[in-house]
Amino acid sequence: MASNFNIPDPHSVDLTTATTRDIVCYLNSSENEYNGGLGSRISSIFVIGLVSSFATAFPVMAQRLPRLRMPLYAYLFARCFGSGVIVATAFIHLLDPAYASIGPATCVGMTGGWTGYSWPPAFMLVTCMGIFLMDVVCCRYVEMKYGIAEGQRIAGTGQSMGRGEIITEDTAETGCCGDGLTRAMCCGDAETVTFYDVAAKSEAAYDERTWGCRHLQGTEKDEEARRFAVKQQLGAFLILEFGIIFHSVIIGLNLGVAGEEFSVLYAVLVFHQSFEGLGIGARLSTIPFRTGSWTPWILCAAYGITTPVSTAAGLGVRTTYNSGSYTANVVSGVLDSISAGVLIYTGLVELLARDFIFNPSRTKNSYRLAFMVVSVFVGAGIMALLAKWA
Repeated sequence: MASNFNIPDPHSVDLTTATTRDIVCYLNSSENEYNGGLGSRISSIFVIGLVSSFATAFPVMAQRLPRLRMPLYAYLFARCFGSGVIVATAFIHLLDPAYASIGPATCVGMTGGWTGYSWPPAFMLVTCMGIFLMDVVCCRYVEMKYGIAEGQRIAGTGQSMGRGEIITEDTAETGCCGDGLTRAMCCGDAETVTFYDVAAKSEAAYDERTWGCRHLQGTEKDEEARRFAVKQQLGAFLILEFGIIFHSVIIGLNLGVAGEEFSVLYAVLVFHQSFEGLGIGARLSTIPFRTGSWTPWILCAAYGITTPVSTAAGLGVRTTYNSGSYTANVVSGVLDSISAGVLIYTGLVELLARDFIFNPSRTKNSYRLAFMVVSVFVGAGIMALLAKWA
């Protein structure tokens, strides 16, 4: 049985005495659906791992490896497409499954202490407010200790306090030179560089290849504030990545024990994990790590191996694990709800609002802005469409 409660025999049920919970629990019940094909399932471990790892690492490589020379618009597409993917993942791939697992109309939602209240939005609300509180505390800490408000430039770093973004004219939010290099790579030491436009300041005369740089000497307090800004931005990213990793664990387990739908699920998850990885990588590429730091590569690998490891674990229990069991529904429902709260806050506040509405260095080029907005919608639309199969 899928529940740890007694459900009447469906062949002899009396609808005049059966409770709604009994009927719903029976309809929601399922058995282990594994139907063989071990070779294909093993291949999914390596295919999904390689493809999702490359998609995650590519934006980071484009920023840190000059030889790739990634075009500006390709980077913008990857970053904005990824933002759309993260928002769609929150609402379509996490919120809906959370309701399907522990919502009021489910077996869990009609059992014991789960009754009488809609728990998925409660978990999401608590998560969103918790992240909001941490955000406020961090910003206030910066103001009190360093005397620098959110978005204010730190002398000698060319970075915005609070998120570590590079503040410059027009395309500052991309962190890219026109030839695809980061401005830190163009100019050298990212820790003591500030950037300025050596061309005319008018939009018509703007050319990405005319960015120059000059070195300023920041104070020790400026450097301490810069380091804290990077840590704050890294902390926000870790919250985002862990929210997505929770979801990846669940879908990896389900892939390992899937039945007839395995072939379709396999194909869809290749794109699903790659698009999510692209979103993570694009966001990770904006954090100004020290030159030679291994941190971004470790974070890329952490996401890339999550689903393969979970799939391998699923294969280990392929004949006994039941994804429709009462316990599995509780665990997946709670994790999906928490992850949805993380991604809703991060996607709407940290990504869309900060990049497009409250970003003082947002591009003034209407065509480029339109391209970025369309990229967000394309990412959200494609990710939402994938929910039809997975």
